[in-house]
Amino acid sequence: MSARGRSYRYVGPVELKAAVRPGSGGRRIGSAAEFGEWIAVRSAAELAEPFTFVVGLDGALRLAPRRSEHVACAGGAMVLSAGEISFVREADRWAVGEVSNQSTGYCPDIDSWPSVARALDGAGLERPSSFTHEMVFRRCPACQEHNIVREDDFVCVFCGSDLPEVWNVDPSA
Repeated sequence: MSARGRSYRYVGPVELKAAVRPGSGGRRIGSAAEFGEWIAVRSAAELAEPFTFVVGLDGALRLAPRRSEHVACAGGAMVLSAGEISFVREADRWAVGEVSNQSTGYCPDIDSWPSVARALDGAGLERPSSFTHEMVFRRCPACQEHNIVREDDFVCVFCGSDLPEVWNVDPSA
């Protein structure tokens, strides 16, 4: 884990990563000006649903349409966090309406929030103090399937084995 936090490697279907082409990543947003340029060309339909986001290893926010794969948004690279995000207009500025770590391709832990917060601050966006929707991901030690833990029930939905309390999705991490 670095000073910026743990980095996450893509752990989703290999065919999705194989389909990523150079230069196909999400739009890098490193400042309020860059966010302003990006948001200005979004349609009302696009703004009505969340966007796909990743925080790259450079600490910058990258955004793509919701139906984009996180691995494509990241250009196939490792990330500091990933999820879905929506924006709302508040008075004369944009703010984050909702933000989650919902990415079944990277399965980031909820402790990736500080990286997201720094990226949003760098983009000049008002933000909540944490993820508005937290996803708890675990890999089952028995069957190796990825799970989303619901209601603190750390039991594998695939085989019924106990899941660890600590994040373990990427065995190489």
